Amino acid sequence: MSMTALENHLADAEPALADSEYSFGEKIAIWVVLAFIAVLLSGLVLANDAVWEDGLKPIIWDPIIEDAGSAGDAGYSPENTAIYTGSMLVCVVILQALFRRADLPCDDRMTVALIAWVCLAPVMRVLEDADFFTQDMDVLFISPLIHLHLAAWLIGIAFTSQWVAGKWDGATTDRDEGKVRRALLPILLIALLMHWGLLYQPAYLAHDEMGMLWVLIGLIASFSVMVGVILTTRQWPAITRGMLAFGSAAVVLGIGHWAQFLATPWAQESARVLDTIPIWPLFVVLGIPGLVCYMMYKIGIDDLRQLKLCGFEAGVLPHGVKLDTWDKAEDLTDAHPVSLLSKKGLLATPMVLAMVFGQLCDGFATMVGIDSFGYGEKHPVSNEVIMLGGRLNTSLGIDYGEGAWLFTLVKAVLIGTIVWLFAEMRVEQRQRHLRLLIVLAVLIVGLAPGLRDIGRLTLGV
Repeated sequence: MSMTALENHLADAEPALADSEYSFGEKIAIWVVLAFIAVLLSGLVLANDAVWEDGLKPIIWDPIIEDAGSAGDAGYSPENTAIYTGSMLVCVVILQALFRRADLPCDDRMTVALIAWVCLAPVMRVLEDADFFTQDMDVLFISPLIHLHLAAWLIGIAFTSQWVAGKWDGATTDRDEGKVRRALLPILLIALLMHWGLLYQPAYLAHDEMGMLWVLIGLIASFSVMVGVILTTRQWPAITRGMLAFGSAAVVLGIGHWAQFLATPWAQESARVLDTIPIWPLFVVLGIPGLVCYMMYKIGIDDLRQLKLCGFEAGVLPHGVKLDTWDKAEDLTDAHPVSLLSKKGLLATPMVLAMVFGQLCDGFATMVGIDSFGYGEKHPVSNEVIMLGGRLNTSLGIDYGEGAWLFTLVKAVLIGTIVWLFAEMRVEQRQRHLRLLIVLAVLIVGLAPGLRDIGRLTLGV
């Protein structure tokens, strides 16, 4: 009876705004950003000294150049941290509206594809830390340029994949699947060769002492991974298949260069030499987050499967239903699958698991790197937390470490809060892209630095 009453309530209510339409707030945000860009460009042209030389250059560009130089690891300032954080939030709001209107996929498959690209950034950043890339190209692998640089590759791969194979999306026959594979594989293999040739090959001439065995093994393995992804993602949208195949292959290619560094280290500007390969940090930094995620997956997977069998997505309202309509239904929604199964089901979704793994990975990597291996913290807010932990160590009489344990604790509390919010939050169908981009932003500031830290620990750079 309650389900019938709920259906009647939802049917009588005003439907949600169509995905193809911008909300009033989105329109304002887009026009404000366009106006800001126009003012900024005008300032760069008409008052370059004030806007660039005395304004943005010392805050943004100079730290990037310093980080790419021989000294490396230039710290962040409160000013550029605020600019980067604000820019990321604005991008989330604007891009979700554009992606929704373009009807881009927004599901677990897209989440997995984006995770591969988030992993690619730290893989290449660690090679920059190891002084692999030439001085002319170093700046491409420094934050935030590395994310913008790889975003250009991602957009190119996504557009090309959709262009060459998108016409067969939804097809189920073997003949159409063969057409998709013949369209995607050659163009993606060529793109991977371009990626290797443009970004990696120039560095080989600068490192005469490095070998090439693991580089070639990594290249072959990356081709194999690309083919394997295409073969195992049948009936995925072309754009998602292309993004996942290229992103995964590029990660494997980069890790091949990690292996080459361990086998035949090239000279670093820091002259640092790795005596032994520390293995135990891997069990802490990757093992503990992995165990937590496994437990979350086991808790939520049954509810998630039941929710999918009912035709719903965890935390997402039925199509056309507005959030305020759902809230006004009050107790009528208690028996609906979205209300019954979403809280636990979300725990097993790739986006929540990736956020938890990334934030815990970053927390443990920071703790191990600073307290056990003498690394330092670049971000001012994080450094304040670590310094507070050091003062607590002093007051408690603890001699070990610099207090980075407090940073790990804060990360755990933070991600626990985020997971709780996701479990309690319900979003409209048109807000799914916003939720996905929020997850992507959390991964960029959690998973990416965490993997970079464990990569540096492993390579000793």
